[in-house]
Amino acid sequence: MRKTAEERKEQILTVALRLADELGPDRLTTGAVADTIGLTQPAIFRHFPTKQALWAALAERICREMTSSWQAALGGQMSPEVRIATLIDTQLHTIEENPALPAVLFSRELQVENGDLRKTFSGAMAAFRRLLHDEVAKGRDAGTFRRDLEPSDAAALLLSLVQGLAIRWSLGAREFDVRQEGARLLQVQLRLFAASPQRRA
Repeated sequence: MRKTAEERKEQILTVALRLADELGPDRLTTGAVADTIGLTQPAIFRHFPTKQALWAALAERICREMTSSWQAALGGQMSPEVRIATLIDTQLHTIEENPALPAVLFSRELQVENGDLRKTFSGAMAAFRRLLHDEVAKGRDAGTFRRDLEPSDAAALLLSLVQGLAIRWSLGAREFDVRQEGARLLQVQLRLFAASPQRRA
């Protein structure tokens, strides 16, 4: 059955993301996408007139999915520590489901050639950092975290934990469970954030 224009666009984006993982973001071409799907390059260009437009749509889709997953993770009544852990696990799950993401974030395409792509991902990471900041601030105000803990510094450390782990997972040929390792390292970090028992009392 013939695909609708929207279905074809989604297919192109899905294949492009898979090829970015298999070939590397900097080697991804519209020709490779067309060959994989069984289309001509002009057919790809009908949906995405340039390679930059394809990357922009791909970034928007990933960031939309990330934002949706963060909001879903924050539903319900949970302590700040649990909400932080849920956010971190959700983001690592997104990376696990989109293994090209770490390579994309450090690719020449993102860092040098495509300012719009960089802006989209930077905006998403800033939003994720704000969510972490707010949960740390709630934990500090509740007396769970140290009173001298600066939420912006803590959020930067938590974001670095995710990004550093994602790169280690990617460079290590994904030979370990990234979510399990993330949960373990997060508990180490949260213990360093924790208020002493005397202060909690």
